[in-house]
Amino acid sequence: MIKVLFVCLGNICRSPMAEAYFRHLVTQQGYQNKFEIDSSGIGDWHAGKPPYQGTQKKLDEQGFSYEGMYARKITFEDLDAFDYIVVMDNQNLADLKSLRHEAPKARVFKLLDFVTELNEEEVPDPYYTGNFDETYRLVEAGCHALFNLIKSEQDLSK
Repeated sequence: MIKVLFVCLGNICRSPMAEAYFRHLVTQQGYQNKFEIDSSGIGDWHAGKPPYQGTQKKLDEQGFSYEGMYARKITFEDLDAFDYIVVMDNQNLADLKSLRHEAPKARVFKLLDFVTELNEEEVPDPYYTGNFDETYRLVEAGCHALFNLIKSEQDLSK
């Protein structure tokens, strides 16, 4: 089982959008039984809440389910339980690295690190920008690049 965790600040906008999109992509490719996909936040301000209404609206437009998704704060255990931890911006990356001194088991990187066709390095937080279309565009590109990276590193035929 390949375990992927998406992380943003509060786990109500970007990371649940990425979780829902990546679930859809993996299912579309027929690999849903090979992956465990989750999301979390750096902070616990929104713990227990569903995705933000702007994220829900965007996912509804695309026909992607967010059923059963509720915000939670990342845990120390997550750092060893997941194979890939994917953050949305440089601050998330710095915050995550400050959680623990030794290196986590997971590979940790930003969602847009492997997207070569875009000039962006970070996924802006639509909670503040209000631009859920832009966030979705970047999440879509990042999730495709992530899926291709995982396919190149993992044997999905098992």
